[in-house]
Amino acid sequence: MELVPIGEAARRLGLNPSALRYYEERGLVEPATRRHGRRMYGPDQLRRLAFVQAMQQLGVGLEAVSAMLDEPGGRWRAVVRDQMAAFDHLIARATLARDLLGHALDCSADHPVRECPYLVGILDRRLAGATLAELAAAHGRVFPEGGGPHLIPRTSAGSGRAARRGAGGTPPVRPAPTSTRAAGPQAPPR
Repeated sequence: MELVPIGEAARRLGLNPSALRYYEERGLVEPATRRHGRRMYGPDQLRRLAFVQAMQQLGVGLEAVSAMLDEPGGRWRAVVRDQMAAFDHLIARATLARDLLGHALDCSADHPVRECPYLVGILDRRLAGATLAELAAAHGRVFPEGGGPHLIPRTSAGSGRAARRGAGGTPPVRPAPTSTRAAGPQAPPR
């Protein structure tokens, strides 16, 4: 592959040339050379730019990206572990939010926060001082490292509100998930 000017490099990645200049300012990529004052990028620089763009679109911080590109193995691995821990925390929070919203959506009450005995019970225990971790534990769930809290479990068995609630009008309990890093991506429970 031959060298391409900044405009062509930006076009290939769907970026503005200013983004490439910003990445250069941050030390993430250097042009291979300059011709007549124009930045020129070769295959290695374009791959770096594609990596930076992909990581940014996935929510990885530029500090982690920079470390992966240029730091020695032990240092960038530590930064990546920290970034993964931050994602695990985000996943845990998002899972809890999804479970609560899913229960509210599936609930037959018109106003689940006020009328659903299950949600009202959870909220009352929270107001009495229970932490989210304690509420999860009370429902057979933990906040595992690398996983997410599963306060309100949902199941794929059956369909409709009654099947999801199980006996006594409460959602059925399913086993806590294992780390998705080892098992690979899984479809969200329904």
